[in-house]
Parts: sequence; C-alpha cells; structure tokens
Amino acid sequence: MIRSARIDELGLLTDLMHRSKAVWGYDEDFMAAARVVLQVSAEDVESGQLVVFDLDGPQGLCKLVVDGGVAEIDKLFVAPEGMGKGVGRALVQWAIETALAQDAMRIEIEADPGAVPFYQRMGAHEIGCVLSEAIAGRMLPLMQIDLSDLAPGGLRSI
Repeated sequence: MIRSARIDELGLLTDLMHRSKAVWGYDEDFMAAARVVLQVSAEDVESGQLVVFDLDGPQGLCKLVVDGGVAEIDKLFVAPEGMGKGVGRALVQWAIETALAQDAMRIEIEADPGAVPFYQRMGAHEIGCVLSEAIAGRMLPLMQIDLSDLAPGGLRSI
C-alpha cells in the first residue's frame, strides 16, 4: 500500500495535492496562489523521501525529511476520495516509524488550519505558527509529534 513515488507520477501527485487542498473550501484566488508552491518535483521523488499510499491508484502522499533529531512532514496530502478511510493515518504511521528508525526525537508539521484536528488525533500538538510560503501574511499552525515516548511501532492508542 505504501510505496516510493515514481517520476512518471509528478503530474498525478501534484493534482492530488491540489484536490486535497481544495477540500478546505478555499476560493479560486487562494488556490491559484497555493498551486505555485503545491508541486511535486523530480527532486522530491529522487530524494527517496516521498511515498505514496496506493490502492488502485494514488490515494495520498507523504514526504518526510529527517535532519538529526528532527523530522519534518514536508508534504502530507490525501485525495478527497481517500479521506476518512485511514490513508492519512497510515501515512503518519509511516512517518513516525521512519523518523524513529532514523533516531529523530520529534516530527514537525506546518499544518493547514483545517487539518489541525487530524494531526491532534495523530498525537500532535500545536507549538507555534509559521508564515505561509504561498499567501503573504498568512500564518500556519506549527504542530509537533513528540517521539521520545513512542517505541518503534508508532501511534499511541487513539
């Protein structure tokens, strides 16, 4: 179900990201600005850090970057048709297991405000906010999953 992204999927995965973001009800001006930064690049795929949840086609994607004791979920998007079906949870579980395997102590996530409840269910808590790359002056919640109390195997019982 979770596999490495492929270079021939760049357009498909970028479209998945756009459809996922649109679920939050943003207007067309917002979506146009967001599309500039919501791209899957060849570098994302070639880094080996981007995975796809595939069930008869991509249903979600996650890019995890680990740097020392800190991991960052750089991208996590679920196709609208995959929402509520465990796709996001499986991708967070993958991120946790991958981060733990690389000795990370925490995972940070710059979250869409609409996704905050999901990340909270996954064990994250808000630690601050960061400026949006796409929308000038927009602040995004900065979430964190503390891995120090997790053993390999991942999510706390939720």
